[in-house]
Amino acid sequence: MSEFIQQLLNGLSLGAIYALIALGYTMVYGVLRFINFAHSDVFMAGAFMGYYLAKLVPSDTMLGGLAVLGGSMIGCAILGMAIERFAYRPLRGAPTLNVLITAIGVSLLLEYTGQVFFGAAPRTFPPVFPERIFTVHGIVISSSALAVIVVAGFLMVALEIIVHRTKIGTAMRALSLNPQAAQLVGINNNIVISFTFGLGSALAAAGGILYALNYPSIDPLMGVMPGLKAFVAAVLGGIGSIPGAALGGLVLGTVETFVGGSEWSTYKDAIAFAVLILILLFRPGGLLGRSTIEKV
Repeated sequence: MSEFIQQLLNGLSLGAIYALIALGYTMVYGVLRFINFAHSDVFMAGAFMGYYLAKLVPSDTMLGGLAVLGGSMIGCAILGMAIERFAYRPLRGAPTLNVLITAIGVSLLLEYTGQVFFGAAPRTFPPVFPERIFTVHGIVISSSALAVIVVAGFLMVALEIIVHRTKIGTAMRALSLNPQAAQLVGINNNIVISFTFGLGSALAAAGGILYALNYPSIDPLMGVMPGLKAFVAAVLGGIGSIPGAALGGLVLGTVETFVGGSEWSTYKDAIAFAVLILILLFRPGGLLGRSTIEKV
């Protein structure tokens, strides 16, 4: 029983990270109806921002860790808004394929620019939060895993409040439903879209910091596999659904952890794509999404 609970906690910790990244995918899709494949590299940029910020603040303290987390989220929010302004806004109204190719190009640009500035060799991420190990009834719990679950839970609740309890959140939902009608009632679509990119990028940065705490080796290509799995999580939960992205991340992380602890551990990375195929075959709308018919 204790081993099961241990695996479950590890799965929730990993799933919370996937959920934070998946939320960025699903918010951008909900507003603009395209997948921002550069989002996984904003995740990487957040980890590197945290790496350098950790050298400027007292390490291994709660206040210093929060400062690193907050600074990285702000930095990536600015990066996300810059990507939207200079890469995607000029293509507003262009064919979806053009935007998709641009997103892949921005992703590659971030990855290889990272290699130029940071180098290709992996770096060890410093312990920005106090590291403690707790043992409860044979269950070993690290403070890093707890920090992931607590911080991710707080950020998801904060996102839910922003989306459903604020004016900018109301504008985001209006824009998602009908961009033209939103503009007619006085909503500035450019500001709302820019805010959406900034908010999603800030969550990706938080995911990058939390991921680096538990897997303390970072490099410019570190976002590729977590980004793909987070995309699968977004599809699993229902692309465009914020609760669905959170649920999909938690489910995928938990399943992956249990598979990793079994005799099928070599197939751990393949499980995400097997889930994607099954979802597309049997429930294309995802767990919490709805299938819609589009005229073409």
